[in-house]
Amino acid sequence: MPASKLIDNQVRVETPEGIDFVQAAAGPVPRILAYMVDLGWRCLVYMVIGILSAFVGGLGSGAFLILTFLLEWFYPVFFEVLRKGQTPGKKALGLRVVNADFTPIGWGASIVRNLLRAADFFPAFYATGLISMMLTGRFQRLGDLAAGSLVIYQEAERPLTVDPQIKPLMPSVPLTREERQGIVDLTLRSGSISESRQEELANLLTPVTGESGTAGLNRLKGIGVWLLGGKR
Repeated sequence: MPASKLIDNQVRVETPEGIDFVQAAAGPVPRILAYMVDLGWRCLVYMVIGILSAFVGGLGSGAFLILTFLLEWFYPVFFEVLRKGQTPGKKALGLRVVNADFTPIGWGASIVRNLLRAADFFPAFYATGLISMMLTGRFQRLGDLAAGSLVIYQEAERPLTVDPQIKPLMPSVPLTREERQGIVDLTLRSGSISESRQEELANLLTPVTGESGTAGLNRLKGIGVWLLGGKR
């Protein structure tokens, strides 16, 4: 693991099912480097727009000002919302913008965090934003605090798999939508949850399985495979 990750705080979020998810919040250095990469791309686009607008005269100057304004303020918003929280700079540094609960960031939160870059820049060179990141446990600048967003390291996606030894088992009682979703989630993510924690969660659904402990967990996983259509 890179040294930069070791010094960053670990952010923990607990789901309603009692499962903890942990991500590494990105500190100031990788975020500054990502910003510099994005700035380089924007400057390149500015040059192209400037050259093209020179051939149009006065109308081109007006169009140049409008396009540079939109690019400066909405370039990050476009990528954060439509490109899984990653501008080209963040993608190059392995970073991603998410909501505080690790869900994908939306238009509202992205617009807020980027419009407040002006406040983070004050008095110069993003001094306020840097101070804010150093004082908050999750390295959040003012825009992040207002929008409820985080910048985290992008973890490599792990395929969700099911133990091939588990055989499909039809539930003996009707299941609610929430119960079905919970059983499927537990079945797919069992590889990343300790056995004791799995049994603890399975015991909550004893009325569904009719058993507790390891027997109840195995039965629950069988129901999960059945709900998945018998897929392995």
